[in-house]
Amino acid sequence: MPFELPPLPYAASALEPVIDEATMNLHHGKHHAAYVTNLNAALKDHANLAALSLDDLLRAVNTKVPEGIRAAVRNNAGGHSNHSMFWKIMRPSGGGGGGVPSPFAQALDQQLGGLEAFKAKFNDAGLKRFGSGWAWLVLRAGKLEVISTANQDSPIMEGLYPVMGNDVWEHAYYLKYQNRRGDYLSAWWNVVNWEEVARRYDAGMKS
Repeated sequence: MPFELPPLPYAASALEPVIDEATMNLHHGKHHAAYVTNLNAALKDHANLAALSLDDLLRAVNTKVPEGIRAAVRNNAGGHSNHSMFWKIMRPSGGGGGGVPSPFAQALDQQLGGLEAFKAKFNDAGLKRFGSGWAWLVLRAGKLEVISTANQDSPIMEGLYPVMGNDVWEHAYYLKYQNRRGDYLSAWWNVVNWEEVARRYDAGMKS
């Protein structure tokens, strides 16, 4: 199969108490795995699309993907891409307490009013996303912007570069936080891997 489920870069229990082990096992081993399985199934008769990189497939979803499989590819390629990023931008609890590397920190100061103002905007985007979706920090023409997307839509589909994102589907937090999405959003900062986020920012600025 062209696409595979990436392993978690840490143990499923590593993000406790912010994200519990049971949630991680379900989120990665069931939900993310299903996106990969369903994406491969949708592309089984489309070798030209299956040969594309995941990012290129997302960029082409509205132009090159046949209408009959477009929804399946949009949902499952987006889910695969979003989650593959999500696991990498987190690290064991307490790892988010350090400083934010420059020049990413300088960009946050200059464009979004600093780290705390950015966190408030990001959390607000996550809280206001009705139903399932994601909160994002993206690069649009080299400038940072906070947005949200519905379902498993990826910013890549809109020509944007995702620097970081948080999953606000209920499967990401409901076992521990129930309906308290705001508590989950606030706690999540304690497991953000700022070095990886800064690396993604640098890569996005160079792309």
